[in-house]
Amino acid sequence: MSKRAFHVLYSGVKKFTLFLSIASFSCLLQAADEVDYNRDVRPILAEKCYPCHGPDKKARKAKLRLDDLAAAVKSGAITPGNPAESELVERIFSDDPDERMPPKKSKTRLDKREQELLRKWVAAGARTSRHWAFVPPKRPATPATRNTAWPRNPIDHFILARLEKEKLKPAGEADRYTLVRRLYLDLIGLPPTPEEADAFVNDKNPKGYENLVDRLLKSPSYGERWAREWLDLARYADSNGYEKDRGRTIWPWRDWVIRALNEDMPYDQFTIEQLAGDMLPNPTPSQVVATGFHRNTMINEEGGIDPLEYRFYSMVDRVATTGTVWMGLTTGCAQC
Repeated sequence: MSKRAFHVLYSGVKKFTLFLSIASFSCLLQAADEVDYNRDVRPILAEKCYPCHGPDKKARKAKLRLDDLAAAVKSGAITPGNPAESELVERIFSDDPDERMPPKKSKTRLDKREQELLRKWVAAGARTSRHWAFVPPKRPATPATRNTAWPRNPIDHFILARLEKEKLKPAGEADRYTLVRRLYLDLIGLPPTPEEADAFVNDKNPKGYENLVDRLLKSPSYGERWAREWLDLARYADSNGYEKDRGRTIWPWRDWVIRALNEDMPYDQFTIEQLAGDMLPNPTPSQVVATGFHRNTMINEEGGIDPLEYRFYSMVDRVATTGTVWMGLTTGCAQC
């Protein structure tokens, strides 16, 4: 992955987060009144209904599955859009202890808020949805703004539209001293010297900004600054942790990450060498060092421990970290 791409990716994430915050804020009040299946309904069903009407065939009662909407509709338990004709709603609101669900012997009860959420969900059509993290994002339409000169990119339109709605004005353009300080801190994590700041401020070249970006991207400090982001994800530490917390020799892997960024290593190669560098044909010493990613687990050297137990903990940590770093997903039960 190129240095510029790495920086643009990280910068884009920050901007996208800001955009989401601004774009979604106006929808919060409306969303609060809407019943969302994953947020509101599924947790109730999973906790209080699935034990008897869920995926476990052996525990299932009355051949009813509430984890399968099609089956629940076919059975008559749910009539989308019509709570009065839905046995699910009738049962959870019933005053007859022999009819009310969940049954008394389950020692589980739905409070009034949960009852009303389920009723509103059925009334709204009993729609289900995938978890938001697996729904492909759609590019929203760019909002129109009264000030057409200020926006320079689509995100600016969202920011300005909200500012105009609140009758606020956007901040003015940053001066060159502010720009040079931002560039240095963002790209190499260090402030410019007074001489470097003055040189940029007094640079009359129209491409002075772009030239400074290129120069900082070529600086060895670039890799040192941005490697920290990856080291944090990989839970890097110079010691083993636990009570003894002895030092460990893991710095060669740290330096490998820094070099990879400074040398513009392609992301696929960056991934392969860390996950399986030692399994490549005729691996180089550098490719073997790259697998240090897997060696960032804590090591317990206390007396009286069960080594196999802590080896298991280490393996779980590696699997969980690999999943979260590369897929953005926790592995949950699948880690075993």
